[in-house]
Amino acid sequence: MVCGGFACSKNALCALNVVYMLVGLLLIGVAAWGKGLGVVSSIHIIGGVIAVGVFLLLIAVAGLVGAVNHHQVLLFFYMIILGLVFIFQFGISCSCLAINRSKQTDVINASWWVMSNKTRDELERSFDCCGLFNLTTLYQQDYAFCTAICKSRSPTCQMCGEKFLKHSDEALKILGGVGLFFSFTEILGVWLAMRFRNQKDPRANPSAFL
Repeated sequence: MVCGGFACSKNALCALNVVYMLVGLLLIGVAAWGKGLGVVSSIHIIGGVIAVGVFLLLIAVAGLVGAVNHHQVLLFFYMIILGLVFIFQFGISCSCLAINRSKQTDVINASWWVMSNKTRDELERSFDCCGLFNLTTLYQQDYAFCTAICKSRSPTCQMCGEKFLKHSDEALKILGGVGLFFSFTEILGVWLAMRFRNQKDPRANPSAFL
């Protein structure tokens, strides 16, 4: 049987969806691990990561069931959903790679002030810094209530905004690169599902194929 045949397409699609399932379970596990160890306690962050993991897991299960049973309807909706996910993920990945330092500063500044005090305090202790940028009067208030260890070692602490910007370029490049890689695997999944959906099962009754 050549690789373009029914069995090869089925096995390739099953393997791809098993990988998606493992990634989804990994996201859920990492979120639970972070919550359990107290690395991040924000319910919004934890909930977002778990939601992405569950969504990816459901898509993978639908694709796997459709591939194993050669189910026309499941494979059709699998193609549509995976195609929409590709468009969304490709756009986000390109944005991560294209965002400049000025935009990063604006995003960090806007995000900081919508966080709860508890989340800001966790970030300050985690990064060992105080406040965001010394651009507003609120910086002094943040610095006064900061509980980072650096305050006990030195009269001044590094601003959190400087540390965030230092790592944001690298983080955005990694996120953008990984996102682009997975987006192309999604295109591969759409192509495999489309090809497999239109192939005849050699073990089935030929008159039953639509």
